[in-house]
Amino acid sequence: MTGDTAHAPRGDYSRMRPDYTVEQEWSDYTAAEHDLWRRLYARQAALVPKYACREFIDSLAALDSAAAIPRLEAVNARLRKATRWVLVGVPGLLPDLDFFEHLANRRFPVTVWLRKPEEFDYIVEPDVFHDFFGHVPLLFDPVFADYLEAYGRGGLKAHALGAIEMLARLYWYTVEFGLIDTPAGPRAYGAGILSSGGELPYCIESGEPNRIGFDLLRIMRTRYKIDTFQETYFFIREFRELFEATAPDFAPYYAKLRGAGLIAPGETLAGDRLAVAPR
Repeated sequence: MTGDTAHAPRGDYSRMRPDYTVEQEWSDYTAAEHDLWRRLYARQAALVPKYACREFIDSLAALDSAAAIPRLEAVNARLRKATRWVLVGVPGLLPDLDFFEHLANRRFPVTVWLRKPEEFDYIVEPDVFHDFFGHVPLLFDPVFADYLEAYGRGGLKAHALGAIEMLARLYWYTVEFGLIDTPAGPRAYGAGILSSGGELPYCIESGEPNRIGFDLLRIMRTRYKIDTFQETYFFIREFRELFEATAPDFAPYYAKLRGAGLIAPGETLAGDRLAVAPR
């Protein structure tokens, strides 16, 4: 999703098709870019066993993509068989409607360019490392994969109803920055966390952010930060909770929420179900 940005999107949009897809042109990646990929991958892979959910850990290991920037077409051969999803190369950020259209048809957009070495720790918009390392492993999970398709269909409806901002908050706090409860405590499944060297340990170990039980309507009212670690994370009990939450028609929710105020990123409410703070 595009979100709000103060700069022009990166990437070469001159060769894109009408649906914003492009060829990956894998042979154009340089040796330096593959080396940067390996360093990014090694940093995150070292953190994943302690902070990520089991579903992500297992799928990442099976992908075996540490050695070089992956070829999307090679991954698609396995992904299509596992969950009927495919990866499509894109030049960068997409308009909301095009993004929803891809998800609703089980196509996940993956940015084809890689960040610069000076952006090792932080990048303003998603690159191939964020999109692949953070998102692709969980596309192999059938329940999570179905949730993303349902989200895409819901996005098409939200666009027609003028409710994009409400649905964007749901995507942010689940797909990008979601936590899941486990016997060992909250673990990360959101791609924005899993692809970040700093936020992955922070979201689990820090005593500063709120960790609140999943509440659909509350999430759709909650603002978020795009340039700092999150002040609030929402945790689910299992992926099926996400899928079931997106099953109803959201139109009545949108109507109800238009009369409700927004919630600040770090605010807690009386009815919030808070996780025990780490020690």
